[in-house]
Amino acid sequence: MSFPDRKKRETDCANTETIFRIIQTIPSPKAEPFKRWLAKVGYERVQEIEDPELAIKRTRAIYKAKGYSHAWIEKRMRGIEVRATLTHEWKNRGVQEGQEYAILTAEISKATFGMTPSEYQKLKKLKRENLRDHMNDLELIFTMLGEASTTEIAKNKNAQGFLENKMVAREGGAVAGKARQDLELKSGKKVSTNKNYLPKNKNKKRLK
Repeated sequence: MSFPDRKKRETDCANTETIFRIIQTIPSPKAEPFKRWLAKVGYERVQEIEDPELAIKRTRAIYKAKGYSHAWIEKRMRGIEVRATLTHEWKNRGVQEGQEYAILTAEISKATFGMTPSEYQKLKKLKRENLRDHMNDLELIFTMLGEASTTEIAKNKNAQGFLENKMVAREGGAVAGKARQDLELKSGKKVSTNKNYLPKNKNKKRLK
């Protein structure tokens, strides 16, 4: 890996899952708080599998703890439902989860906002953060409109497979894109913004 002195050195690396497994094998008492936390998280995950409503409640609580408004949280939760409905349709229509989902999502975003999700992240100066967690109300609304429109068109056209659904994704995104452009024309203000909910400084102050 590259270091600040511009030299490259061999470095031990691990992904999140592997790090957790390493923690579980550490015999030191200092690792016990982490092990208890992992056990708690695992138990909560089992609870959520048995009762999915718990996952929704916990998600709301997490957003509230981060300082999001009630109105924003409700839009975000509705957006999650809209997204789940869309991916369910894709699955049933022969679209492969993973890369194909990502391509179709990019098509919707491009038609809706004129940007792919990765380009949108650059606009908001995000790295690994979830883009939708850094959208304002209007950005969330138009994201939902693009995905809901895509779902409806896919059903009406009975789109099958990746290529047909790719065309539908563009059409669904275009519905939201036209609505966005109309609003921008009448309001004189861009919907897409570079503002996000990242902390401004070490004091964790958030953008309003």
